[in-house]
Amino acid sequence: MTAAEKVFEAVRGVTFGPEQSFRNLTLIPLMATHTPETDYMILDDALAEGLVEIGETSEAGRVPELNVLNRAAKAVLLLDGEELIGAKQNRVLNLSILVPSHSSKTIPVSCVEAGRWSRRSAHFAAAPRTQNAEDRYARMQQVTESLRVSGTRRSDQGAVWAGIEMKMSRLGSKSDTAAMSAMYEDLKRPLDEFVAAFRAIDGQVGALFLVNGRRAGLELFDTPAAWNKLSSKLVRSYALDAIDRSRESAVPATPERARAVIDAITSSQASVFEAVGEGSDVRLTGADVGGAALVARGRTIHVSAFATV
Repeated sequence: MTAAEKVFEAVRGVTFGPEQSFRNLTLIPLMATHTPETDYMILDDALAEGLVEIGETSEAGRVPELNVLNRAAKAVLLLDGEELIGAKQNRVLNLSILVPSHSSKTIPVSCVEAGRWSRRSAHFAAAPRTQNAEDRYARMQQVTESLRVSGTRRSDQGAVWAGIEMKMSRLGSKSDTAAMSAMYEDLKRPLDEFVAAFRAIDGQVGALFLVNGRRAGLELFDTPAAWNKLSSKLVRSYALDAIDRSRESAVPATPERARAVIDAITSSQASVFEAVGEGSDVRLTGADVGGAALVARGRTIHVSAFATV
């Protein structure tokens, strides 16, 4: 089975758990009956144990790249859109990466703090969030196009900064360094309320999100353990968009609308590239959907896809 076929099999094989809603954000759990044991570490855990270091590529540094050193006996999963804070400026990861054990990799990132280029720390820490979902989708499409055109995983850095600026303006956040993190810090209390409102259920490996019943995003992992550890970061990213769009009209978050997202993903076109770390980087493109997936170790580790159906 090809990497693309594995992605479609994983998405097609999920079932829906009971819908959960809080304010204008709806989460539909994605369930799997049979899941493997988690044989990799999450970045937060690896950093906490001192097994991973992420830093600038050199003393001078380069905006679109960082270095990661994994000293752990296991691979470490870095999540698409996960924010890294510190060093010369805050960044987000341009894709999900499974960094092999006992290895060093150069990883592609985007800057989310346009007004700083000065060292605050030797290494990066991981923030309790990812880039907000709408801007993740835009950046993901940019990276897909970069792969097709030049074989690189670059975002449109100017567009990334513009997205942050527009979102901050709408939410009334300010930052001396135009840092994306300011929005999350200003809205910490309501964002924490969203996180507290959604609870994982047995067998849950992901979720389908809808804001005002629309703009669905799907996050799917290979194991419940991965979802449990990373779900709060992802909920915050969708909740920020929900807060931003709280004054818009809503439509019912029907099962048919959710199923349409699955159908859009599984009927999309898939392009497969060699991954930065282990496995294959699968890019998904369709009329109403765009996304990316990491396939490694004979299975789909993570799918992130966004649809407007």
